[in-house]
Amino acid sequence: MKTKNLVLMALLIGIGTALYLVIPGINGGMKPDFMLTMMFIGILLFRDIRSVLVMSVSTGILSGLFTTFPGGFIPNVIDKTVTGIVFFGVLLLLGKLADKLAVATVLAALGTVLSGSIFLSVAIFVLGGEFPFMALFLTVVVPAIAMNAIAFFIIYPIVLRLAQRSNYAPAPSL
Repeated sequence: MKTKNLVLMALLIGIGTALYLVIPGINGGMKPDFMLTMMFIGILLFRDIRSVLVMSVSTGILSGLFTTFPGGFIPNVIDKTVTGIVFFGVLLLLGKLADKLAVATVLAALGTVLSGSIFLSVAIFVLGGEFPFMALFLTVVVPAIAMNAIAFFIIYPIVLRLAQRSNYAPAPSL
């Protein structure tokens, strides 16, 4: 793993964290997760398992530290790690098809569905409460899907061009 790639991963995670802190909470303190969007961009740029694990675990820890959802640290770490690995697996299966912006955007939206579902499931299990999964899914995860997909569609081509110009990563082309 090259130092310059670690720097770009750290920048992506930092930008995601800044966006995460600026966005206000919805419905009980949960908020759309732009850290997830930046994690997906990082995984698309650095398609090796070590980078995926670094991005996923780092994103999960930071997301957990800054979450406003009660008891959200453990669910965040679990959901980002699992989502990152699954997202990477789907990228490997799709190969060059995942390099297209439309396909990558759909993958980011589906990754948000997976992440939100895992987060809510683990949070309900850890807290042991009777939380309405479907109500939380519809009021928090569904808007997050739309916001993350739009943000990904706008941000990914910009980051990709910057990475290509900087010779940072063997970045795919759109």
